[in-house]
Amino acid sequence: MANIFAREHLTGQLSQTKKWDVIVIGGGATGLGVALDSATRGYKTLLLEQVDYAKGTSSRSTKLVHGGVRYLAQGDIDLVKEALYERGLLAQNAPHLVKNQNFIIPNYRWWEGIYYTIGLKAYDFLAGKLSLGKSKHINKTKTTERLSTLRQKGLYGGVVYKDGQFDDSRLATNIAQTAIENGATLLNHFKVTDLLQNDTGKIIGVEAKDTETDAHYTFSSDVVINATGVFTDEILRMENAEAKKSVVPSQGVHLVFDKSFLPGDDAIMIPKTSDGRVLFAVPWHDKVLVGTTDTNLDDHSLEPQAQEQEIEFILQTFNNYLNKKVTRADVRSIFAGLRPLAAPKDDSEKTKEISRSHKVIVSETGLITITGGKWTTYRRMAQDTINKAISLKKLPKKACETAHLAIHGATPTEDRTNHLYIYGSDQKGIASLIKEQPELGEKLHERLPFLKAEVIWAVRYEMARTVEDVLARRVRALFLDAAAAREMTAEVARLIAAELNRDEAWKLNQIEEFTKLANHYCIEGNTVTV
Repeated sequence: MANIFAREHLTGQLSQTKKWDVIVIGGGATGLGVALDSATRGYKTLLLEQVDYAKGTSSRSTKLVHGGVRYLAQGDIDLVKEALYERGLLAQNAPHLVKNQNFIIPNYRWWEGIYYTIGLKAYDFLAGKLSLGKSKHINKTKTTERLSTLRQKGLYGGVVYKDGQFDDSRLATNIAQTAIENGATLLNHFKVTDLLQNDTGKIIGVEAKDTETDAHYTFSSDVVINATGVFTDEILRMENAEAKKSVVPSQGVHLVFDKSFLPGDDAIMIPKTSDGRVLFAVPWHDKVLVGTTDTNLDDHSLEPQAQEQEIEFILQTFNNYLNKKVTRADVRSIFAGLRPLAAPKDDSEKTKEISRSHKVIVSETGLITITGGKWTTYRRMAQDTINKAISLKKLPKKACETAHLAIHGATPTEDRTNHLYIYGSDQKGIASLIKEQPELGEKLHERLPFLKAEVIWAVRYEMARTVEDVLARRVRALFLDAAAAREMTAEVARLIAAELNRDEAWKLNQIEEFTKLANHYCIEGNTVTV
């Protein structure tokens, strides 16, 4: 039986389709969601991603599936309600990846316990039937029992609430697989180079290049959807060189530490930092992830770099709440991501005040652009985008099918002690690879749990093509321990080269490229000063 995830199989479908119903540009959360929504409604769907699924913003989140407690404080009830509903659906549709996580807000002022308890009761209420559990106030003793590294001086107690926690790029991969299983054609490492327009200026397709082979293609469709996040304006400028700026990148930075700095199962939510943002410290894959910042940038790149003041801000704020101090030397990995915020109408809007709700924009050429939003609401964003194409009479009317659609791998996961739980039902496949070749059961590095079998699985069934695809997004080595990831590079390159039949030159190039990249995730090689 043909492997439907193999690149040869997917590229083979390109010549069989004269005209696509829907072409999606961009393979992040939004684009993947749109492709899945489109395919499950029965439209012939093509998605093209210039590098890899979730390469940009979608692999660099705070790993939360949440309604957004701070949007509640800003009075954005509709956004919170929508996100809480989507959080509930995602917990049902991808139970292997979404975890019900306890968060504790430590109270260092006498009134905070009352204030946050009331606010979070409203949060619980808005979740309705899809609530993950009730919030409650706990006293100082209980708070310090649950958060043993928390600063006790001045502590009054804590407020516990529940939200979702997940692995972002793993979900992206699984959504891509689900879309392919539903008949879509998805290709990563495939860059859209231009938009095709007819005599009247209407968009009728795209030009693209397979960056692996340098082969050029022309694809036609009356529905082209721009879901490129911070790269939105580059696509808009393909249709109109004078296009006004529609997206402002806002940078968020996260630092990763060993679990000893937050040894329990609870996460910490710091509701108001010195810059007015929320800061989270969240247990993630046996590490603790701390972030995020909010820094406006003038430009964007595929590999944004943390600024020195962002690192200092996180270290300082986290240390304000700890009795076990963190230092720069404790940082295992550092990563920056760019949020695509709608460009403000004037200079008065601050990034944390620009609404995180999404917008579907239709150009005069007929190009449909989806911007804004967040991971939690990816499914709703996709639904709204395809509904917009239907309302424009560009597609025959068909109902959305994704609200209760199980994502690839979906299986209830109680035991998360074995790191392979994130594969859900695919764990069996990895076990059989190891049975066939016992050496694939060996770990890639002593400090991390990842196995050689996972590299083979990623290449064979998860569309990974490079060392970076594997170590950054299929297994999360780069985001968990950048130095360890760097040390695995040669072995991972060897395994991929054997699987894809690549030569020595390819292997050496991969080692060099990934080593350079990994240096930026190590604290000594990352920062830029401004």
